[in-house]
Amino acid sequence: MEILPLSLLLPFAAAVVVPLIYPLLGRRLGWAVLTIPSILFIYFASFLGSVGAEGVRHTWSWVPSLGMQLALGLDGLSLLFALLITGIGALVVLYSIYYLSAREDLSKFYVYILLFMGAMIGVVLSENLALLYISWELTSVSSFLLIGFWHSRAESRDGALKSLLITVLGGFALLAGFVLLFAAGGSYDFRELVANRQVVQSSPYYLPAVLLIFLGAFTKSAQVPFHIWLPAAMAAPTPVSAYLHSATMVKAGIFLIAKMSLLLGGTQLWYYGVAGAGALTVAFAAILAIRQIDLKALLAFSTVSQLGLILPMFAIGSDVSALAGAAHIINHATFKGALFLLVGIIDHETHTRNIDRLGGLWRRMPITSALMMIAALSMAGVWPLNGFVSKELIFEALLHPPYGPNVWTWSFAILAVLGSVFTTAYSLILAHRILFRPPTEHAADNASGQESITRAHDPPLPMLVGPAILCGLVILLGVYPFPLESPLYAAAAGAVLGTATHAHLHNIPVIGTPLFMSVIALGVGLIVYLIRDRLRALLAYTPKSWSANAIYEGLLRGLHAWSERLNRGHMTGFLRDYILFTMMATVLLIGYGVARAWSGGVRFDLAPIQLWEGVVLLMIGVGSLLVILFKRRLAALIALGSVGASMALLFVFLQAPDLALTQLMVEAISTVLILLAFANLPIMKREDVSPAHRGMNLAVAVGSGVVVSALAAVAIGNFTPTSIGSYFVDNSLPLGGGSNIVNVILVDFRGVDTMGEITVLAIAALSVRALVRLRPQMSSTSQSASSDADEGGSR
Repeated sequence: MEILPLSLLLPFAAAVVVPLIYPLLGRRLGWAVLTIPSILFIYFASFLGSVGAEGVRHTWSWVPSLGMQLALGLDGLSLLFALLITGIGALVVLYSIYYLSAREDLSKFYVYILLFMGAMIGVVLSENLALLYISWELTSVSSFLLIGFWHSRAESRDGALKSLLITVLGGFALLAGFVLLFAAGGSYDFRELVANRQVVQSSPYYLPAVLLIFLGAFTKSAQVPFHIWLPAAMAAPTPVSAYLHSATMVKAGIFLIAKMSLLLGGTQLWYYGVAGAGALTVAFAAILAIRQIDLKALLAFSTVSQLGLILPMFAIGSDVSALAGAAHIINHATFKGALFLLVGIIDHETHTRNIDRLGGLWRRMPITSALMMIAALSMAGVWPLNGFVSKELIFEALLHPPYGPNVWTWSFAILAVLGSVFTTAYSLILAHRILFRPPTEHAADNASGQESITRAHDPPLPMLVGPAILCGLVILLGVYPFPLESPLYAAAAGAVLGTATHAHLHNIPVIGTPLFMSVIALGVGLIVYLIRDRLRALLAYTPKSWSANAIYEGLLRGLHAWSERLNRGHMTGFLRDYILFTMMATVLLIGYGVARAWSGGVRFDLAPIQLWEGVVLLMIGVGSLLVILFKRRLAALIALGSVGASMALLFVFLQAPDLALTQLMVEAISTVLILLAFANLPIMKREDVSPAHRGMNLAVAVGSGVVVSALAAVAIGNFTPTSIGSYFVDNSLPLGGGSNIVNVILVDFRGVDTMGEITVLAIAALSVRALVRLRPQMSSTSQSASSDADEGGSR
């Protein structure tokens, strides 16, 4: 139980060590990194069959004053994803050892991989929503680094930026949803929220919280219309694509929906929202996949489609749907992870991923082609591979919705079949078109490319280990899936439902409607494959302005244009404008608060003013006015000093000698500094200001005085706070260990505040020292410039 937190910390600790050992290991660094996911996979696998209904939980205090604890938990659902993260992670690291060249920055690559692995483990183990959100956003940041690993390429930078913008904006929505859940349930602990499920679902915050969580999950799992970041992310190295975009990051949204279904599920909003988004995505993305000519782009859209197929399983809420979703998460990771790795091998050997330029690979790369065929046919749902087992169960679950049947529930099933039709078509492109058919483009059009394809061969066997293991699982889990049914799939389904599941997998086709749906998908998909060129030509006529990418680009251009206009409007280069904007915001914000207090029936009150106070206040007002009216800098400086001295005198009368002393010191230092720079200041002159600008200055100045005066009146007349002086007197010695109350307040009770003040003073001191050191250089530069000007004039 105590080891569970270490499983979260291990990848982060290894990421710190990797740059230190890279100079010693060089290209062998990958073998050292491989031990991390391997150890973690063995550790998590030890829980198979032993994770009960409550699972394993570890907590420790985080913010005791707020009652917050960091809680890690391992139940059936988190175990399934933890095995996925570490198992696929180990195979990807092994593959990367042979895929990446020695010229690559291997240290950075493995640091990013380990950071991402740790973040994903944090997502699936977190029982506290705050920790889950931190891990969630860390996956976005680390995936940004991985996608942009080849940062010298424009497509890598654009893909990384697009994925970061979309997923982080979704993360902000998720954070807001978590805050609303806290407002509804009174806790960030997921188990406590589940215990108060009825309270949460009856809360007025339920609707906005669900919609915000939808945004977070759908953006991370690339559901339509947020799918555009995933194809753009294919600019990443193939190991990254295989890890992030087939097995882990894109399934984080699936995990969130599955986990939250125990808390937020069981309502029509949850069912129709999740199932509708998934059904639309499975069909739309599958149709887009058929038009792709790049192998990785095809796999990207197929991943989006498959995620849409899984998503409704965690909204239906039945035994069959939960079991089907859990099984297809693993099955999809096996065949799609293998396909990504195999496409990387094809690209590595032929130097192209263009479908039209590839063909006849069966004779040149027989092992790679055999593995490709197995994985692609499993994706199509062909018996007896594992894709068939889970897809049959998915079709069965869609036929038994919790609400209906009605036009919407039937449309979800129809869209799933339509998506499966196109899934069959693009699976045949991978399993037949590039393996057995000749290239569409002629050799004369691409002579160098054809030469690369002719010379292509199977890679070294270690590079095939990962795809071979995954394809072996594709066959094994299709022929005999039962060893994982109870310890993994059923445990995950039980965690989603909150009760044990009684559904079962079947590896033999059962006559019924689900089998009929599969036959339709395979048969019509074969026809679509045969006419794919005509469909591609037809889809090419779709206006690009209708695409989600066009909308994204338009929004990005609009955001840039708006930000530039805003920047030009307020970044004028004049200090007076910056002060004006700051004071304007202050007047508006404080004025709004004062106005609300006044409308609430508070009373305005003023303290009695003594004669001497009136005299001092008059001196301050006259001095301030003279600063504005004087036309010479020295006179204005004297008037400004009189204002500061009058303030110090006022503090003395109010029995605050420490404040008076501080005021005098500030005035003295400021005056000295101004006098030191006096000779170098430009000639003081009045500048022409537009009437509108002058009016705004006057309005802000008058508003500042009125608002501050009103705020003081409200504070004096309505608030009678209890003095905390007695607390400091009573606790200075027992809590702070000092009899000097002022020192204890500064060092202990207000230690953070004092540290901030010291930091500001240190920064100011360093800035002054830098300016002093630069002064001789600036003087010599100015003298050189003046001498050059004199020489130019003499010539």
